[in-house]
Amino acid sequence: MRKLNQSITILLVSFLVWSCESLFIDSDPKSDNEENFNVLWNTLNERYSFFEFKKINWDSVGAVYRPLANQADSEKELFDVMAAMLNTLKDGHVNLRSPFDISRYSPYLEAAPNYSFDVLERNYLGKYRITGYLLNQEIQGVGYIHYKSFVNPILDSELDEVINRFKNLPGVIIDIRNNGGGNPANGLKMAARMIEERTKIYSYQLKNGPGANAFSEEKEVFLDPAKDLPKFPGRIVVLTNRAVYSAGSYFSAYIKGIPSAILMGDITGGGSGVPAGFELPNSWYFNFSSTIGYTVDGVNFESGVPVDIVATMTSADIAAGKDPILERAIQYIKTGN
Repeated sequence: MRKLNQSITILLVSFLVWSCESLFIDSDPKSDNEENFNVLWNTLNERYSFFEFKKINWDSVGAVYRPLANQADSEKELFDVMAAMLNTLKDGHVNLRSPFDISRYSPYLEAAPNYSFDVLERNYLGKYRITGYLLNQEIQGVGYIHYKSFVNPILDSELDEVINRFKNLPGVIIDIRNNGGGNPANGLKMAARMIEERTKIYSYQLKNGPGANAFSEEKEVFLDPAKDLPKFPGRIVVLTNRAVYSAGSYFSAYIKGIPSAILMGDITGGGSGVPAGFELPNSWYFNFSSTIGYTVDGVNFESGVPVDIVATMTSADIAAGKDPILERAIQYIKTGN
């Protein structure tokens, strides 16, 4: 695959990292609390990218949690107060890391799972192959690929193997349900096998200073096709659900710009903000979203990438050993509707 332009390399493969200067630590624990809280609150106040999109009044949030932080009697109590404040952002890319815990927000917990690997393995997959990290099988005359995590690397030779296996079929299903993200480069590698010409796949803005409108100009990101390498055949359906996040949402956003591919299932969990990191005076670290990502049709996908065809899977389906989302995808590939 050709090198992507410099902006995508900087944005997606590397995290923006800021470090703060060493600060004098007062012997009074309450002063430590205040200093650490203020660095956390002020950094997000200037650099977090979604206050306006999420309609969050950060001043009001600070007014609630600052006195609680100042009154905290231990490190763990201070951590819990800061973590609770960060979770008001409802952002899986925002977390606080200490030697004893990592805070987290999981956007998918209240959503229907729309997925059961047990059902897939028992009733659809048969004697499937595992090519690198790509589980693959022909199901009812359609190619099927299951990719568990964008953390897992994909080699060109593995894509060649799987694509050539399915080259005479009408299309391929790529199942990324429950894929929580990882390295966006793996999604770019797959997407480059779906296009024949340079294609716009998304755009972004960087939060570059204090103030609600302190953003860089919107920058478009283009992807070149994988040169002289096999391409995915026919129609392409990518299956998603609310547990698809971060690099998974970015891959889903790419699909919106690719004419031969559609999304099916449920809206992704979101995560369009590339995380930046910062260190507190007490040596704890926190991450926060520093950008806004947009699909090719202008949707800020922080709250998720919408699917083209909604399909659901109920607990009754799971009990019956059925995956209606997979079956709907097979129908689409065979008929076009």
